[in-house]
Amino acid sequence: MYSPDDLIQLSALQHMAFCPRQCALIHIEQTWAESGRTAEGRIMHERVHEENRESRGDVRIDYGVALRSLRIGLIGKADVVEFHRQPDGLWRPFPVEYKRGKPKADDCDKVQLCAQALCLEEMLSVAILKGALFYGQTRHRLDVVFDDALRWKTEETARKAHELIDSGITPKPVYAKRCESCSLMAECLPKTIQKRRSVKSYMARVMEEP
Repeated sequence: MYSPDDLIQLSALQHMAFCPRQCALIHIEQTWAESGRTAEGRIMHERVHEENRESRGDVRIDYGVALRSLRIGLIGKADVVEFHRQPDGLWRPFPVEYKRGKPKADDCDKVQLCAQALCLEEMLSVAILKGALFYGQTRHRLDVVFDDALRWKTEETARKAHELIDSGITPKPVYAKRCESCSLMAECLPKTIQKRRSVKSYMARVMEEP
């Protein structure tokens, strides 16, 4: 269990799952760069959070729901939580996270959504089976099932994010294809820094040769 003072932002899990260096730049070094993509995403989230609550038959919709988990040490907000009325009259939460782009090849968005579900389960003492990611570029929902594998991955990501942030150490850059879509590309400089390290390693090897 974590104390309220040791909670990290829920969004850190998405950053951690995407790239540990990005997570460190944002949550340790407090580095952020607004781009066209991030601005669109921010505006989308702000519009969603401006709403309050609405009802549509057997679905009640809450916006900007505050979340917290002392078990895995997270705090943040859910864009949308739908409450679906069950046959027994109870309401089951169904978190919905809004994303600007399109579905990703990795699970970073799914991890963030699953973390929201884990927070809601702890807060409301209810099992949450699934949720959805809404992508602005495709204008479609992607249903996400919170199975054992995704839950384990989410909790592991939370643990690693805590360890990284507590260490205060930003990992060295490793260039990959995903870097091209990162808003911190200019601040991270993965190609430049990695190239410098390669040259330094080469010179060290040369100097060690007889």
